[in-house]
Amino acid sequence: MKLAFLCPGQGAQSPGFLRLLPPHAEVERTLDEASRILQRDVRRLDGALELRSTVAAQLSIVIAGVALARALDAQGLRPDAVAGLSVGAFTAAVIVGSLAFDQALRIVLLRATLMERAYPKGYGMAVIVGLGQRSVEDILHAVAPAGATAEQRVYLANLNGPAQFVIAGADAALEQALRAARNLGVRRAERLDVAVPSHCVLLAGVAQGLRDALLACPAQAPRVPYVGNRSGRLLGSAEAIAADLADNVMAPVRWHDGTTVLYEHGVRQFIELPPGQTLTQLAQAAFENVRAVSAEGSDLHSLVLGARRFQTNMEDRRNRT
Repeated sequence: MKLAFLCPGQGAQSPGFLRLLPPHAEVERTLDEASRILQRDVRRLDGALELRSTVAAQLSIVIAGVALARALDAQGLRPDAVAGLSVGAFTAAVIVGSLAFDQALRIVLLRATLMERAYPKGYGMAVIVGLGQRSVEDILHAVAPAGATAEQRVYLANLNGPAQFVIAGADAALEQALRAARNLGVRRAERLDVAVPSHCVLLAGVAQGLRDALLACPAQAPRVPYVGNRSGRLLGSAEAIAADLADNVMAPVRWHDGTTVLYEHGVRQFIELPPGQTLTQLAQAAFENVRAVSAEGSDLHSLVLGARRFQTNMEDRRNRT
């Protein structure tokens, strides 16, 4: 049975999460390497004040994921496929060999800087849990005023599950949409810790800047399958991955489609790289007979041993049937 790594996006971070990475030579090497590339001590990026910055949040998320993946690789645990949500797609691109670590960090630095400059305040993202896609879209249409400009609208940004969606837009419109959702009795409707309106047309200019940057450091074909954000499909070419990395910032993320493809591809184990455990919860809710584990705060021995035991148990069960 196959194993997939899941790489989270912005909003999963919490103060001090880099300090929860397990003690391992590969973790320390990765933190040192990132500090040299960025010419700053990346171990300080996860402070509560620092994480208010889109730049610090996105860089630290990618660094943490790559560090943990390298440590797992050193212990002999390697994925059969990788999926990354939003900026986590850059973590995934490094793990599958499509981007070098230094390339990824420099492009993520550009990505986050352009996003922050485009919308320094007054915008963000929110999550709605407990409604279907059509109902969420009806809310978004209803809250848009007559003759609304693109900056006044709210957009469907992440399709995380059959009843979990992330929306993006201006603060006032987001609050209006959340009130409408709460009036319908949803399980959850709240703002996320994201200060920019990702995955919608408002970031078309950012996507163009990323296309130019990726032309200067082209991607390579992946060693193992990479799941695209925009398509929710397995991507196998350097060109397709580069397009996904550039354009996912302005297009909805079809996360549930992507993990469903992984399941159909034979994946029965998911390890969510740090930070957070949202992707673990989504996988557990979506599929039966899978093992989904958040790596945040876990020791390497437990992660590796648990993955191997599950593999052995699944093979034994298959042999008995």
